[in-house]
Amino acid sequence: MNTTKRRIGLVVGTVSVLALSACGGADRVELGKVNYEDFTAQQIYERAEFDLARNNPELAAEVFAEVERLYPYSDLAKRSVIMQAFSHHEAKNYEDSRASAQRFIDFYPTDEDAAYAQYLLALSYYDQIDEVGRDQKLTFEALQALREVIERYPESQYSRSAKLKFELAFDHLASKEMEVGRFYLRRDHYTSAINRFRVVVEDFQTTTHTAEALHRLVEGYLSLGLTNEARTAGAILGHNFRGTEWYEDSYRLLTGRGLTLEVVGDNWLSQVYRQTVQGRWL
Repeated sequence: MNTTKRRIGLVVGTVSVLALSACGGADRVELGKVNYEDFTAQQIYERAEFDLARNNPELAAEVFAEVERLYPYSDLAKRSVIMQAFSHHEAKNYEDSRASAQRFIDFYPTDEDAAYAQYLLALSYYDQIDEVGRDQKLTFEALQALREVIERYPESQYSRSAKLKFELAFDHLASKEMEVGRFYLRRDHYTSAINRFRVVVEDFQTTTHTAEALHRLVEGYLSLGLTNEARTAGAILGHNFRGTEWYEDSYRLLTGRGLTLEVVGDNWLSQVYRQTVQGRWL
C-alpha cells in the first residue's frame, strides 16, 4: 500500500487535471457535467486525486469509480478500487467503503494492497464505535475484521495498528457489560448485576475493567449475603490488583464485616482463582 498511500497525499498539478477542472467550474466538478469517456484512465485518476486533495472525498470516490467503469482492465482500475474504499471512508460513507474494500479483496486477494483493503474494511466498523451506549454489533464486526488483518497479514504494516484497535474494541465490549452491571447494581438487582460482572471476569480478563468488576462482585455478593463468593472475589482482587482503589474499597467492605479476603468454598470464583492465580486448569 506504500505507493497508494504516497499518491493519496499528492496535490496533482498536471495539465490534464487543470483541463478537467476547467470542465466543471471552480472548486467542484459535478460528475454528470463531465464526459469522462473523452479522457484517459490516467487523466481521470488524477482528477479523482485532485478532488481528494481538495477535501472532496465523496466526489473523488465517484471519479475513481469512472476509471474502473471505463478502463476495467487497466492497472489504474485496480488501484481505483482501493482508492474508492479510502475516499468513501474519508467521507464517512462506511458501508460504501466496506463494499469497495471487500470487492478489492475478492478480486485481488494476493495483491500487495489486500492487507490495506482488509484494514480499511475493519476501520469501516471500528470508526463507528464512538460511545458505550451504542449497539454492540458494530464492535463484534470490528473485532472479527481486525482479527482478519492480524491473522491473514501478520507481517504487514497494518498488523500492529490492528492489534491495538482490537484491544480497544475488546475493552469497549467489557465497558458495555460494566455499564449495564452498574445500572442493575444501583437498582438493587443484584443477581442481574452479578451476571454482567461475571462476564467481564470470565471473558474479558485482559481488559482494564477486571479490577472494578471484581469489586462490584464483592458488593453484589455481600448484598445477597453470599460471603464465600465475596471473600473469594476479594482474594482474586488482592492477588492481581492490590495497588488499585478497587482492592482498597473491597478490603474495607470485607474487613468491616469481620471477613477475610481468601478463597472459600467451591464456586465459579474459586475456579477462576485456581486458573488465574495458581495456574491450575483441572
